[in-house]
Amino acid sequence: MKRNKITVIGAGNVGGTTVQRLAEKELGDVVLLDVSGDLARGKALDILQSAPICGYDTKVIGTDDYSDTKGSDLIIVTAGIARRPGMSRDNLLRINAGIIKDVVKSAASASPDAIIIVVTNPLDVMTYVAYKVSGFARERVIGMAGLLDSARLATFISMELSVSSKDISAMVLGGHGDSMVPSTRYTTVAGIPVSELLPGERLDAIIKRTREGGAEIVNLLKAGSAYYAPSAAVADMAETIIKDKKKIIPCSVLSSGKYGINGIFVGLPARLGLKGVEEIIEIDLTPDESSALRRSSNAVSELCKLVDGMI
Repeated sequence: MKRNKITVIGAGNVGGTTVQRLAEKELGDVVLLDVSGDLARGKALDILQSAPICGYDTKVIGTDDYSDTKGSDLIIVTAGIARRPGMSRDNLLRINAGIIKDVVKSAASASPDAIIIVVTNPLDVMTYVAYKVSGFARERVIGMAGLLDSARLATFISMELSVSSKDISAMVLGGHGDSMVPSTRYTTVAGIPVSELLPGERLDAIIKRTREGGAEIVNLLKAGSAYYAPSAAVADMAETIIKDKKKIIPCSVLSSGKYGINGIFVGLPARLGLKGVEEIIEIDLTPDESSALRRSSNAVSELCKLVDGMI
């Protein structure tokens, strides 16, 4: 029986932690690729030596050679510079667009049938770059964003209400950044809409903290950005795809008319499975939510126009 093969590009904190989570889930053999081959080989060896202790049989290798990634079923792109204190996601645009262009072109050539998950910021725009450069069908290019943002919203609600995060189902749509659209109507605690459990001013404060969730961590770390929660989110998406679980997950997908959005990657609820994005789910939004989602997609669209000249 053929084992699945997953390539993770970028051996920084997000990439390395993602490989660890994938190995522990035993989703398939994992290749960690980085321009610094020794960094990738060192982290891969360290993770591989964890196997006898943690009890997994995943094969993990590190490399700087794209031929080692040939035939991957899934390509996870974490390569790029991390956001620094005071730096917006938009500031990352030019540098990371060039990086994504190069790595996706090489990885897609080695694995033309793979599904790509992009983690690099600015997330929605980098997913657009990966889509354009790879030439893959839209179903096979996905951005990891909404699941992470939803997890942050759920965490802050859990802290506020002193309830288990397992009881919370959160939904955040729109671009990954300041224009994200947390939907309180579709965010529930044990099935109860969160708006029935928290006063408006507290909910507004939680939404604000969610929008600034990434920046809050960047400012606390002083160097680098979040990686534990992002790696958990992308590993969950990988498991959903590899195991064909059909979970509905908010993630950055290419909309062709859904929600009145066309030709833009933006965070929407999507059913994921073995073929990638199997369906974008349309839910009823309030006029305010619809307006916010349009503003968010317009902001992403403007950045996509900027990178068109770079790719």
